[in-house]
Amino acid sequence: CVAMLLSVMVMGTGAASFTDQDEFSDNYAEAAEVLTGMGIIQGYDDGSFLPQRNINRAQVATMIYRAATGDVTDSKISQFVGEDLFDDVNADDWFAGYVNYCGNAEYIKGFTPDTFGPYKQVTGYQVLAMILRAVGYDENNEYTGDQWTLRVAATAREQGLLDNLNPDTNLAEPATR
Repeated sequence: CVAMLLSVMVMGTGAASFTDQDEFSDNYAEAAEVLTGMGIIQGYDDGSFLPQRNINRAQVATMIYRAATGDVTDSKISQFVGEDLFDDVNADDWFAGYVNYCGNAEYIKGFTPDTFGPYKQVTGYQVLAMILRAVGYDENNEYTGDQWTLRVAATAREQGLLDNLNPDTNLAEPATR
């Protein structure tokens, strides 16, 4: 789900094969191949992708950072490590630079002004909000407050982000890779 949604942000080349490719639908396989080929998302050391594994907020921030900056080798991430935007993101956390960059760019929001919840599973609505912010939407904070999910879904639908999702996908549920 996340790979599919992020693919709207990038144009890709390259392909990857995974030991668990039989777990992908055709659309999801293409998105995963493009994004891994570009270095936005990675498979696991054992050659799997685990497309049905739930993803957390820190992992989504990592992918958004890589897609938005083009820094797929993470060579510049260290400059964002010590910014202390959220009380639950410490400079020695592997995700600190990604979360801080995305927080400063206002691509991501915390659960509160002081907490991000990096290990919390991310819902489809939250992923969509992060992606839409990264591509220029939500300039007036319309993806916060009451019924933000309806506004996110409406924009995503208008932009075609939901076109290839399985109709049974529940965006309020935890998102998968």
